[in-house]
Amino acid sequence: MSTTHGTTTPPGVPGPRPWSADPYSDALVTGRGPLFLRRTDGWLLPLEVERWCARADAVDLTVLGRCEGTVLDVGCGPGRLVAELAARGRPALGIDVSEAAVAHTARLGGQALRRSVFEPLPGEGRWDTALLLDGNVGIGGDPGALLRRMAQLLTPGGLLIVETLADVDVDERVSVHIVRVADPRSTAGPAFPWARLGTPALLRHAARAGWRREGQWSAGGRSFVALRNRDGRDGPDDLDDRDDWDDRDDRDDRNSRSTSSAADPANSTALINSQRARKPSPESPVANR
Repeated sequence: MSTTHGTTTPPGVPGPRPWSADPYSDALVTGRGPLFLRRTDGWLLPLEVERWCARADAVDLTVLGRCEGTVLDVGCGPGRLVAELAARGRPALGIDVSEAAVAHTARLGGQALRRSVFEPLPGEGRWDTALLLDGNVGIGGDPGALLRRMAQLLTPGGLLIVETLADVDVDERVSVHIVRVADPRSTAGPAFPWARLGTPALLRHAARAGWRREGQWSAGGRSFVALRNRDGRDGPDDLDDRDDWDDRDDRDDRNSRSTSSAADPANSTALINSQRARKPSPESPVANR
């Protein structure tokens, strides 16, 4: 987390960058929370700053193991996933509107740009895999617009991996602030639009945007969906089909609960210029206080 555009700025036009300002930047510098998204009615969503600033964990590694070719991490935050991919010699780029996030990613050995997903990006239409993890399907507060933008960034038939809310059917668009503490009187950054989606809601939006479901799985209390970009050969009912990913998904969930592993520190950067030519977290909210 996180990349977003402003509350009144249409996609494609740079606007305010709420994730660039304190307190988010301060939290990334220290690597610690507490930090929350606060809705106007006082509802709070805790942000997992410590996990984002740590190395890629066992659940993250199962996601990265599914990535294909060049990888774009949208809302890369402090860069644990980009750094892990770089350490494996995989071409990868993170984008985030937070200067602190981009700097942290670079320190880990990953490559990142300070950019909104709705701004022009390198390699548009040639990325093999894109990631929307840690709640970043909420970027911009309009899941349909975000999914259409992701289709533009990926190659035909490219893979999109999205993290959704675990075990709930939520389809919510809200205006939120970033705050340091769970006190409704605390100072907040600028308001910006956000969305929260469970898996059923994501699949509904994906179907309307022309995506094909590749698979879905849960691991370590987190839920994921893999979507395939249209390549002109897909039939109309592809989102209703299930494949052997689901068997693999169950094994991943079991393995993630019994395996504890961490990535080695990144020691190299990805070379995005060598791409092949062919091709703002889902945690449970805190009660109002």
